[in-house]
Amino acid sequence: MENQKKYKYTLSSNGILSPEQRNFFEINGYLIIRQLINKNLLDQFKMRFIDICEKKVDLGAMTLMRDISLVRNRDHLSQEYTVYKIQDILWDDVFEKYFLHPKLLDYVQCITGPNIMAMHSMLINKPPDSGSLSSRHPMHQDLHYFGFRPADRIVATWTAMQTITKDNGCLFVLPGSHSDPGQLLPHTYPEWKGGVNKGFHGISGYDDHRKLYLSMDLGDTIFFHPLLIHGSGPNMSKETRKAISCHFASCECQYIDVTGTSQQNIADEVKEIARRRGFHEVDYSVFWKIKNRLVRGLKMHL
Repeated sequence: MENQKKYKYTLSSNGILSPEQRNFFEINGYLIIRQLINKNLLDQFKMRFIDICEKKVDLGAMTLMRDISLVRNRDHLSQEYTVYKIQDILWDDVFEKYFLHPKLLDYVQCITGPNIMAMHSMLINKPPDSGSLSSRHPMHQDLHYFGFRPADRIVATWTAMQTITKDNGCLFVLPGSHSDPGQLLPHTYPEWKGGVNKGFHGISGYDDHRKLYLSMDLGDTIFFHPLLIHGSGPNMSKETRKAISCHFASCECQYIDVTGTSQQNIADEVKEIARRRGFHEVDYSVFWKIKNRLVRGLKMHL
């Protein structure tokens, strides 16, 4: 019966997804798989993150980002409590165990197909909020950041490295928003009194009455469509909140020109950062080409 049904957002179950799980993703745009990644591996990621923060490990090509409201207090706080994200961790000897995890990629393959490129990687460390609410993440669609298509062959994975609840800033989603409105909406920086962290673009004026908060336990992993509207609240606890995440795409996806589209603002921002680092006239597609990594199958367009 499953083979007779027309699916848009999943290519197959490859024996991994039940019909109920596949239908849930099609309708809601996300799916949580409980306890997919084990504690021992997540503990390795946590220690690697702390070692990087304490400069025991060279950053290399990775990018360390600090919470805007905590930068002034960095001399009074441990490094772990000021950094909210380490990006571009695909090639790290420890973190790569996540992106190459066979079970994780089996689920990814249900959406991307067998040839998989890891495109965007990060360990997210939401510090306790300083009182400015800068630790929250505005409602957004991940596709806003991506210069490649089609959207339906891209999927995000986000794994909780501890118990994550509304109190410490869990994810929230608008179920079904990947198909309704089913399009990429304009994004810009929200006008928050406490300031906004770099790259935290959000959708302005969108109805959020369907906001669903997703509590997750250690090792739980959510897979979601790049058009799904989502975000996270502030961390009102006294401890950091950690998750490791990656966006995967089919190797058959292709780069697009975002000039003149709603994505031009993020492309211009990225190019300006590149210019400040000594790179000139960098095309947005080049930015993605140097960030990605083949993790399964054959390399094609990306």
